[in-house]
Amino acid sequence: MTHPSQEVLRDPHPSLYNEDLAPLPVDKRKWGWFEIFNVWSNDIQSLAGYTLAASLFITAGISGWWVFAAILLAGLIIKILCDLAGKPSVKYGIPYPVLARASMGVRGAQFPAVVRAVVAIFWYGAQTYFASTAVALALNALLGNPGGATFMGMDWVAWLSYVIASALQVYLFLGGIEKIGGFLNVVGPAVYLVMIALLVAIWVRAGGGMLEAVGTIFSSEDVRGWAWVMAFVGVVGTMVAYFAAVVINFGDFARNVRTDEQMRFGNSTGLIASLALFTFLSVFITAGAYMVYQNAEGEPMTNPTDIVAAADNVWLTVLAAVTFLLATLGINVVANFIPPAYSLSNVAPSKVSFRTAGIITASAGFVIGALWVSTISQIGLPKFVDTLGAVLAPLYGIIIADYYLIRRQQLRLQDLFSMSEHGAYWFDNGWNSRAIIAFVGGAIFSIATVWIPALSGLAGFAWIIGAILGGVFQMLLMRGRITEKDLTPTA
Repeated sequence: MTHPSQEVLRDPHPSLYNEDLAPLPVDKRKWGWFEIFNVWSNDIQSLAGYTLAASLFITAGISGWWVFAAILLAGLIIKILCDLAGKPSVKYGIPYPVLARASMGVRGAQFPAVVRAVVAIFWYGAQTYFASTAVALALNALLGNPGGATFMGMDWVAWLSYVIASALQVYLFLGGIEKIGGFLNVVGPAVYLVMIALLVAIWVRAGGGMLEAVGTIFSSEDVRGWAWVMAFVGVVGTMVAYFAAVVINFGDFARNVRTDEQMRFGNSTGLIASLALFTFLSVFITAGAYMVYQNAEGEPMTNPTDIVAAADNVWLTVLAAVTFLLATLGINVVANFIPPAYSLSNVAPSKVSFRTAGIITASAGFVIGALWVSTISQIGLPKFVDTLGAVLAPLYGIIIADYYLIRRQQLRLQDLFSMSEHGAYWFDNGWNSRAIIAFVGGAIFSIATVWIPALSGLAGFAWIIGAILGGVFQMLLMRGRITEKDLTPTA
């Protein structure tokens, strides 16, 4: 039996097709479980990921061990969500923007593609700023912290570092996905070696009090009963929202894998095992640094570059800075550069190539990252993460409910690239207005949980609420709209 991705497209419409969006046949896929493992392993290792984990550890108000457990539970949830999102792309070899055409319409899919691109560009800019702090750490260590006047919250060293980090990412992107993959394979283990070395150095100075500190140093005796439950689940929800940007377009990566089994195994090992190790290191380093370098006083350091700087060892500082920089740059290109490049290319495939879309992403992301210190950071990273997740959540629910529950895992591949009025995904002039309504309904409520004080208790659940609402609304609005012909694969 011919694999669905091997189906030859007959006269695909140029406004819906280019080589980057075309189905990828199984015999041309070069990824296995280890490549998926590396995507997750490196995604987890970013400086923003460390800062978020440390921030939750400090602000949740519950024992650090329970924060650790909540983050691992979030990893399991993300693994299940990615298995669902990746399966249709493994089957048909299509990226996220093309899969979205089934639920949103061949033209309407431009809407979720642009939304995904905008969110990714925000993340790209934020991660670029975090990467630049590693460059600044190394330069300040070598130059003796020259300081100077600031502009938009950054001095000249910080601005130079930001430009360097931005340029390096574009260089990586232009090298292609295969070179990026090889780069990540080398950098990933190096990050863990540096973090373990830093932990050992801190633990030696902290002594036997480290284990007790992890459980008690930031916890509050006032957080009990229902408040404790809400705090625990809030950590889970925020971590789910953090990975939401990758979850929704996981098909962009899964389409390179040959089988569902390889994808699922890569998700299991890359997400759960890597998340456990990275969180363990992050939690212990944060608590230990607070004890050793701050005497358990003041605002705890949540950026590992600040902790390394506090060690007051120039060569350790430079080594750690370079390692953190390379790790953050690599995953930023994979998780926040490639997805918007696919999405923007989907808007006008015949005019905007994957590479051109990548340059657009880099330019817009540069502006976003430049505003991080002066504007975006004032919001706070957890709220920033929850807001972006709340925007994406309904789209995930709509696409998943449509594929599994409405279309019963059957797509008409030819119609995904057709502008025919008789196509299964033409709807109303190429737009499925019902899916747009489902998105708006889900997004309004999920975003409101982040910003409206009366709903603040649900803020950590913004992504989950939005996804469920999007899927439910899609099911209700599409009832009776799908025919048996729509469920019959094209031959």
